Amino acid sequence: MKAATLHELRQNLVKLDHGEILDACVRLARFKKDNKELLTYLLFQSQNESGYVNSVCQEMDALFKTINSTSLYLAKKTIRKIVRWLEKRIKYSGINETEIALRLHFCNRLNSSGIRLDRSKVIFNMFQSQLKKVDKTVHKFHPDIQAEYQSEIEQLKKGVQNA
Repeated sequence: MKAATLHELRQNLVKLDHGEILDACVRLARFKKDNKELLTYLLFQSQNESGYVNSVCQEMDALFKTINSTSLYLAKKTIRKIVRWLEKRIKYSGINETEIALRLHFCNRLNSSGIRLDRSKVIFNMFQSQLKKVDKTVHKFHPDIQAEYQSEIEQLKKGVQNA
């Protein structure tokens, strides 16, 4: 079965009544955890974006506490898991400010985790890729706002060089 295009889906959703749309959403949420998480964000958390950012940052802090820093291999695996988890949360929101706040929080936590980034090229590259994504998103903003974020990015880069 070939999936319909987004345009075709939108046209058919407009034709459905309220009950049928509700049934389709519940059925969609039943099949995949990602769908359920996205629906949870849309229904409960999208109205309070700062609360969403705070809750995601708290969850991220808890995930960082689970990192086994005795082995760089195990630390790398856990950090990759956190990055995948983070990408999902950013995708749910779709707001640039949220993306920057979450990525910067990740970089700050990784920097302060005690894991030496200079010892693992993979972990260092994960850190750098998050900074690149922040930099790319920051360029979409007004120059005054860009300057605020650039100073924080520069502090993170200096923190890595001094470690």
